[in-house]
Amino acid sequence: MFASIHVPGISPERHARLLECASDFSPWVEETAPDTVTLDIGSLTHLFGSPRNVAEAMARRAAELGLAANVAVAANPDAAVHGARGFAGTVVMSEKEAGLLPSELLEAPPEIAATLAMWGIRTFGEFAALPEDGIAERLGPLGVHLQKLARGAGNRPLKPANPPPAFEESFDLEYPLVLLEPLSFLLARLLGALCARLDSHGLATHELRLRLKLENGGAHERTLRLPFPMRDAKAFLKLLSLDLDAHSPPAPVTAVSLSAEPVNPRVVQHGLFLPPAPEPQKLELTLARIAKLVGEGNVGSPELLDTHRPGAFRLKRFTVARPLGCRVGTHADATLALRVFRPALRAQVQAPNGRPARVEARGVRGRVLQMAGPWRTSGDWWRPDTWSRDEWDVTLSGGALYRLYRDRHGGEWFVEGRYD
Repeated sequence: MFASIHVPGISPERHARLLECASDFSPWVEETAPDTVTLDIGSLTHLFGSPRNVAEAMARRAAELGLAANVAVAANPDAAVHGARGFAGTVVMSEKEAGLLPSELLEAPPEIAATLAMWGIRTFGEFAALPEDGIAERLGPLGVHLQKLARGAGNRPLKPANPPPAFEESFDLEYPLVLLEPLSFLLARLLGALCARLDSHGLATHELRLRLKLENGGAHERTLRLPFPMRDAKAFLKLLSLDLDAHSPPAPVTAVSLSAEPVNPRVVQHGLFLPPAPEPQKLELTLARIAKLVGEGNVGSPELLDTHRPGAFRLKRFTVARPLGCRVGTHADATLALRVFRPALRAQVQAPNGRPARVEARGVRGRVLQMAGPWRTSGDWWRPDTWSRDEWDVTLSGGALYRLYRDRHGGEWFVEGRYD
């Protein structure tokens, strides 16, 4: 037994109420159309007594939600949909009621609809009375299928809507928690359940959202974004513990809510002749521990900025751009590299005629044997920290190659780095 609820002219905003009405009666709900839902009510007759009582109960519930709905009950989903669209109020479909429905409800293709109109067919009953062999000969298999629908003999299965699973766990505390240690025990329990649900659906997560309800009425929210999908409850617990240790809640905790953003798990193809790489989870934990010691803004991958300012870069979150364990180069790829001193070494430079002849700095001393330059650079004139300098590459008497520069604003010399 099936029921269909139809609300003519429903808006998308009210479609959620229609689904809510159907879900109050059955977990098997099909979103047949934006204005129509169909549900399985096979066991509701034991609760309401008769199919008509079920239809009237649905109509009352729809009215409570502000919907003027038509409800039809039939032996199959298609008959219930046609009844709800063809009759106002509530109806229990039988052969008599089905025969009164207009043939337009079949939504036949234009060529078949034109043929039926030429034959003078206006209702389901008139179409159902025609011989099936003649329908098959003149209208083909689709015409036969439409005639079965007109007779109320459809047999398609219900296609219930499967809402996406919610990956969220929460817990209300009997008394406020002040220390992070007992909170960690609670987080371990919630993470275990959350990861088990992710695993049962073959999913992982790259974002965890923690919301702590506080005793003073406020909330403390933290978001843990991962560079790759994971579902390791132990790793999650350590990462959350490190994060809460660095960003502890300002008041005792009265409730905990934990949710995950589901994504497909990470799949990596390792090389056959390469040694196994360390687990990515361990790398993430190591980075989190380092960030706790030196600060979150001091850990990450360097990214060059779009500027000519020497040494301009910023740190972004570390991500694995390629599977761990892949070779990225060989010794044949090595080139001359500049080992930069941070900060640059202040130097005393003898420069007759503006060309360096001797350099003395901390750990650096010697006569200039060869030089290249100067290269004059400047920029960011619109900012307070504008820069302008002359750069030189020099070979000293000790055999080492250095990069020198002179700040044209102050006239001071610096050793910026050494070439390897």
